[in-house]
Amino acid sequence: MKSDLDLDLWLDKTLVQRQNQLKADFLDLFEQLGNSVTNEELTHFFSKSKGKKISKGNQLLGFPYLVLDFIRDFDLDYGCNFRFVSWFGHGLYCCIYLGKQMPQPDQLFFDNGFLLGRNDLPWDLAAQVDWIKAGTATPDSPQNQGEARLWIKEIALLGDHKNCLQILRDEVRKILQANPAQ
Repeated sequence: MKSDLDLDLWLDKTLVQRQNQLKADFLDLFEQLGNSVTNEELTHFFSKSKGKKISKGNQLLGFPYLVLDFIRDFDLDYGCNFRFVSWFGHGLYCCIYLGKQMPQPDQLFFDNGFLLGRNDLPWDLAAQVDWIKAGTATPDSPQNQGEARLWIKEIALLGDHKNCLQILRDEVRKILQANPAQ
């Protein structure tokens, strides 16, 4: 352990203010995105949708994060989870988990730039990011039906708040076309 405290960093108000402002900006972005999707659209996509939820934390491997869950059913066989995760220092990711017994619209996800993540660790974002950054996420052929899938895509945000919101809305609309419900 370092013997000296980094007191200059500790007293750097602008750094803390910038980070807090960015957290508030992403929270606002997620709130607007969540409000732009109706509960009817979500239940059409997945009939057992419990609605949207924003979660936040400060220690995902030492970095703050925000999660916007559109669908939160974590059942490994019949569940579905659809979320955006803003992980500071790492990026913004869209993750979709479809349980073993769910229809698997593989082609739609492939066509929209998603990669297959590690279905053995569906809720471990750090493992998923490492997996896709290593380039091992997409096999030559899709997994068999009857296997769970975790789809993950890094989302590049560009421009101002309005443009970023539109990028995310476009991603949501593409995903809702998959319609694994029923």
